[in-house]
Amino acid sequence: MATLRNLAEKYSSLSEEEIEWLELLNLDWQLLADLALSDVVLWVPTSDDGYLAVAHSRPAGSVTLFYRDVIGDFLRADWRSLVDEAMETEQPAVSTSPAWYEENPMRLAAYSVNRRDSSGQTLGPFAVITVHTSVADTQKASRIAAAFREVSEDLFGMVQHGEFPVPGNTRGGEQGSPRASDGLVRINLDGIATFASPNTQTTFYTIGFRDEIEGEDFSEVIANVVKGQFDTNESLPLIAQAKIAKRVEIEAGGRIITLRSIPVTRDGQRVGGVVLTRDITELRQQAQELVTKDATIREIHHRVKNNLQTVASLLRVQARRARSEEAKQVLGQAMRRVAAIAVVHDTLSTGLSQIVDFDVVFDRVLGLAAEVASLHGTTVHPRKEGKFGELPSEYATPLALALTEIVTNAVEHGLAGREGEVIINANRSDERLAVEVIDNGTGLPGGTVGDGLGTQIVRTLIEGELGGSITWGPDAGGGTRVAIQVPLHWISTQTREMPRVKV
Repeated sequence: MATLRNLAEKYSSLSEEEIEWLELLNLDWQLLADLALSDVVLWVPTSDDGYLAVAHSRPAGSVTLFYRDVIGDFLRADWRSLVDEAMETEQPAVSTSPAWYEENPMRLAAYSVNRRDSSGQTLGPFAVITVHTSVADTQKASRIAAAFREVSEDLFGMVQHGEFPVPGNTRGGEQGSPRASDGLVRINLDGIATFASPNTQTTFYTIGFRDEIEGEDFSEVIANVVKGQFDTNESLPLIAQAKIAKRVEIEAGGRIITLRSIPVTRDGQRVGGVVLTRDITELRQQAQELVTKDATIREIHHRVKNNLQTVASLLRVQARRARSEEAKQVLGQAMRRVAAIAVVHDTLSTGLSQIVDFDVVFDRVLGLAAEVASLHGTTVHPRKEGKFGELPSEYATPLALALTEIVTNAVEHGLAGREGEVIINANRSDERLAVEVIDNGTGLPGGTVGDGLGTQIVRTLIEGELGGSITWGPDAGGGTRVAIQVPLHWISTQTREMPRVKV
């Protein structure tokens, strides 16, 4: 799906600063929809004097009027007069009769979007918000719905005057950020809670505050629950009174509560504020469990790498003590295969994910080829072209082992006892990874590849484990060319995001 930035850059003439402002506003788009108990749509003026929808959120816990997102749609002609009115007057524009969408009647309101420069001056409207409320809404009379809508009107009014969002302090897009349905407290100019949602009351009951929050100084409520703690945030009283736009976490009663304050202003003067609350204890526990699991996985990779290196060292020692050249060669090949696998595990042990930068891995694989060259009196000049990019471990291990086999074979047989070059060319796209290994050695004996253990291992790895293909043949300039094709569609079918090539 196209992003807000993509659509704005393609269809409108908004400046970079205006697009950044809309992106900041979009972080709180779901909050605005939840508070308004309505669908909210953000429109930008297009180059051909129209309007295009670049953001759309449905309300949580309320009826939506749109069975699909309208992002990327152009403004309906019958909504145009209301939008134009909001842009021209910079005041709320509300329909006097029901508007329609796909046979659904609705109440329609529009608000212009403004921003301020560094000196605090408004720069004029450059986008518009439409709010779509079902005429069949049954929540209108409830106290919670009334409080939510009053808060939404405050925030829409701030948007019209460039006072919301607050640059540098909007925390709506962060993980664990409180939502309207999680808990909401309205604060007046004196810091008194004039409304506290049932969810907020329940949250504070679990951490030891047994009284009603409404009518209390909310900063004193917070002070009561964190009483006795010596490392509380110094800005906590200001956050509790909604005097600054900030987010903080408090710990009490074995629970972790996040508070997000939003000062409410009119004409640049604070008139009160809102504090959103959320119990994020489970989120923090899950995050800690993930950190522990990641550390355990890294330690496992580290130990596997150490064990493989120990095995490789034992094979190296055994190869040196072997009497026959054939035994030395076989043990040396086994040592390099084990070492290639150890390189992948070593890389995995340094990061949190199971995805590795294969270009780093392959640079170390080339070090194994240099070791082979020194054993055979060969001077090899390896050269890598292109990038492999990032690969999941299930791709990286067999590919590293296969390329180790191919490159060392080129050095050991094609360039044995002479000076030569080995070129490794990697070509990566979203669908496939193509790798060519080209040497200017003596070429394939008889023009065809043999059927030894090394060839069988490479075929098994490329064709069996990676579902790819591999061909050996003579190179036009002499020597041997090995071509590998590995499909990457397996990665895209996994739950993880498709790794990309780093440029």
